[in-house]
Parts: sequence; C-alpha cells; structure tokens
Amino acid sequence: MQDAERLVTLTTDFGEGSPYVAAMKGVLLSANPSARVVDLGHSIPPQDVRHAAFFLASCLPYFPSGTIHVIVVDPGVGTERALLHIEAGGHHLLAPDNGCWTLAAAQLTKASPNLPTLTVRRLTEPRFWRHPVSSTFHGRDILAPVAAFLSLGGDPKELGCPVAQWVRHDLPAPVLEPQRLAGEVVFVDPFGNLLTNIPGEAFLTLASEAVRVVVGTREGTRVVRTYGEAGRGTLIALVSSCGLLEVAVAEGNAAHELGGAAGTPVVVNTLPTDSHFRLQI
Repeated sequence: MQDAERLVTLTTDFGEGSPYVAAMKGVLLSANPSARVVDLGHSIPPQDVRHAAFFLASCLPYFPSGTIHVIVVDPGVGTERALLHIEAGGHHLLAPDNGCWTLAAAQLTKASPNLPTLTVRRLTEPRFWRHPVSSTFHGRDILAPVAAFLSLGGDPKELGCPVAQWVRHDLPAPVLEPQRLAGEVVFVDPFGNLLTNIPGEAFLTLASEAVRVVVGTREGTRVVRTYGEAGRGTLIALVSSCGLLEVAVAEGNAAHELGGAAGTPVVVNTLPTDSHFRLQI
C-alpha cells in the first residue's frame, strides 16, 4: 500500500451524522485526498473512556499493520491532558492521554511479538496542526492533520519526544477460585448482551459441573455454546467471540431485562450435581 493510500480509522463519541466527524474527514482529505478513511464507530457513549477502551481492544487487532487509528473520546479536551501518538504492533494510534487506547495497544503488541515494543510520544509540534487550534475540538485541529501527515509518510519522530508515563486503563481483575468466579460487566453491546471480565476458559472449566450464574440479583441462566440453542427470551450464559463470559437473552436484551450495565456484579458458582441449574450444552 502506498503511503498516500494509508488506511485511517476514526472512532469518536460524536454521534452518527455528526458535523464534527465530517469536519475531521474534511481536514484529513484536504491534506491527503488519497487517504482511505474508515469509520469504526461514532456512537461511543459520550465521554465514556471505559466503553471506548473495550471497543478499541475488540476491533483494532483485526486491521492490517500500518493502519492509523484516530480516537476522539476526550472529556479532558482543552485541559492540560496530553495528546499522544502511540506505535504498537505496527499500528499508529492518535489519542488523548486518558487511557482509552491502552487495552488496544496491549492487544496489538501481544498479536505482533516480532515488531518493536510500544512507543508513546506526546504531540508537541504545532507545525503539524491546523491553526487556529480550537480549545474544544482537538480532533479536527490536531489529531486529523497529524493523521494526514503520517498517512503521507511523515516520520513519527518529528511529532514529539517519547514519554515514559501515561494514563492507563485496565480491566478490573476477576476473582477466579476453584468453585467460584466473581467479576463484573465491562461492556454492553448494541444487542444488550453483557460482556464480563471473567475469562471464557475459566468459565467453561467451572461449567463442566452444575453452575449458577448470578447477574446483580438475577440468577439461573442456562449455559450454551450459541444463542440459537435456547428459546426466545431465555437468559443464557456463553463464551463471547472475544473470549469472555457473556450473559444474554436469546432474541432479547439482557441489559434491559436485568438492568445490567458496566460495573454490575457477576458471580458463577458450582452447585450440587442434582441441581436444576445443571449445564445444558
């Protein structure tokens, strides 16, 4: 792929049909009309850094090496927070220093062990920015023109000096015991499915026995491999495509029915073998 045709992705909390997204595209394409701009999503809940972090970690590893990812979920815009350029696993990320990118960078680095280690630079060179710079729209005036610079083959070393410290966002650690797993919902997808921080492998090991899955105050989910194994409206537990325990309602919305949201506790317990909560797969 020629540098001028580099793939540039956009992820924001601006909302679908936003003029702000269109403005960023205009700045990018004015500087590099050959750039290939792809929308990953603009419906991140406003200022929800946690949601953005999981979203990005779930999709960025599937893009080709060399892709430039522009991320604007930035509740601290206009403050002293830094803007960063991150090289991870052959990808370039442009994002505010609020932790929204750290889970994705870890996934990218893990997927490409032969590529250079993580490098983080603070964007400090105004000559690559659009002027005047708005105090409330750094996505348009800083990140978009920097992405265009990179897409044209610009050297990231010109953007600023490497830094050794930045804000990190990590998934909360689950409790994994021989007969009990305890975690929480970390992401709610558009179907209302509740994705947890409990590893799917640990869940399947425990679910080889009779189990009870408790979400908040609701319990009694059926364990399945796929959504279609349960009748409509059935509360189910399964391993998600990203390898984590997921709680769902077949052809329904678990978030609505359970009142589930990020942070809702999830506990899996083993039960006596004669329990009616026996694994059904």
